[in-house]
Amino acid sequence: MRAMTWRHLSAALVLGSLLTACASTPPRPARSEFEDIPVPRGLSYQADESTVIETTSIKAMRQVYRGRLELESLATAIRSTLEANGWRHVSSTPMRSSQQAMTQVYEKDGDSLKVQLWEGLWKWYTYAEYTTGRIVKRAR
Repeated sequence: MRAMTWRHLSAALVLGSLLTACASTPPRPARSEFEDIPVPRGLSYQADESTVIETTSIKAMRQVYRGRLELESLATAIRSTLEANGWRHVSSTPMRSSQQAMTQVYEKDGDSLKVQLWEGLWKWYTYAEYTTGRIVKRAR
């Protein structure tokens, strides 16, 4: 009986340590390199999969986010927030002829923005990839 108690206590300590470690690592907040490209709540920025290139005349980004959101509701939220920031929806097309992925294209003031959405393996996470580039306007 005593061995059983130690086993239960050890298992509880290991489980508690794991849960504490998970709880103390906050998700990275959603962010965007451009103020007029909002990212819906519920998505976390994936720095390892993202790229930002900036020179004196051009700024380009490929930013990846992931969350536990339903693909269609995420697509609707992205479209709503972008249109509220002056982006005009140009098109939405399914990728790979499936409902688990899609591409949205927007434009604003001569700039274009491509948003790719897809569900990960086993539909555990939904991903959003924002790709755009802009000419940097210099102050005169």
